[in-house]
Amino acid sequence: MKEFFKILKNHLMTGVSYMIPAVVVGGICIAAALATGTPGENGMEVTNPLMNNILSIGTAGFTMMVPVLAGYIAYSIAGKPGLVPGMIVGYIANTPMGDSEVKAGFLGAIVLGFLAGCFVQWVKTWRVPTMLRPIMPIFIIPITSSLVIGLGYIYLLAKPIGYFMTAMTETLKQMNGSSLILLAVILGCMIAFDMGGPINKVACMFAFGMMAEGVYTIMGIIAIAICTPPLGLGLATLLSKKKYNDQERQAGKAALAMGMIGITEGAIPFAAADPFRVLPSIMVGSATGAVIGALAKVTDHAPHGGPIVLLVVDHKLWYIGAILAGTVVTAVMVNALKKDVTKEVPEEEPMDQQSISV
Repeated sequence: MKEFFKILKNHLMTGVSYMIPAVVVGGICIAAALATGTPGENGMEVTNPLMNNILSIGTAGFTMMVPVLAGYIAYSIAGKPGLVPGMIVGYIANTPMGDSEVKAGFLGAIVLGFLAGCFVQWVKTWRVPTMLRPIMPIFIIPITSSLVIGLGYIYLLAKPIGYFMTAMTETLKQMNGSSLILLAVILGCMIAFDMGGPINKVACMFAFGMMAEGVYTIMGIIAIAICTPPLGLGLATLLSKKKYNDQERQAGKAALAMGMIGITEGAIPFAAADPFRVLPSIMVGSATGAVIGALAKVTDHAPHGGPIVLLVVDHKLWYIGAILAGTVVTAVMVNALKKDVTKEVPEEEPMDQQSISV
């Protein structure tokens, strides 16, 4: 069993190692562009033409991030024939499909990437006529795999995910005002759990709905919780460099930039590589910051988060203090849970090469 989980982790780390450059490009470009923007009704608005183009490039990097993760997980399992099906189902997981208006996010992409890789590996074992063998990797395998895994997600998983998110939204609405502290804990954990995925979006949409009714306290809670995962993990890489490899340390710098402008996705490379240690840490950190914000009655008048919206926040000192507290809690907890890199990853062979089967 231990060997099985080691193999799974190797495949996952392959996907993460290829995803990190997309995260860095996307995060740095978006951070640079939004740093020149101003808070508006729909978040930060960038009016400078050059910065708008840089923002578009960054958005393209973020759009590629999740498909690359799923694609290279599948590639690690099944070799080159698994790459395109993995990317396709990764894109599907990060895009509303079918009758559902929600998406599965990066967690769904990881699952679909593994499913695509395993399916392709199975198809490669089929006994086919000699005349069909040359077209198997470029025609039969990618089409069959993409259709089976993609349609399976759309028809079997998309609707249940949509129903679950709707039910969660209604539950949050019923809780509003009944227990602000409990609500802050729940919202903080939701924001951090899938970092821009469907559960994160439910919490954000709930806050936007409260803003439409003139209640800005919920958005204040969300604004704090949004930025603490990337800021906390970025700080963690600075506090204990021996627990992170070179790629993760570079991702940590990008995470700090993304955290400053309220992009929770900056934490994804760390969560994808080590979910059992990172997810609890960022959830506790976000919940900590959210509770402090709730107690201080922090309000945010822009549908965005992070230090970048400080100008439209009430109780600014408490807002900064809550972000700092959540950031420190995240960094300390994740570093306490993680082991040194040299104890987990042998240095003689790169992780992403151990797991690739051609």
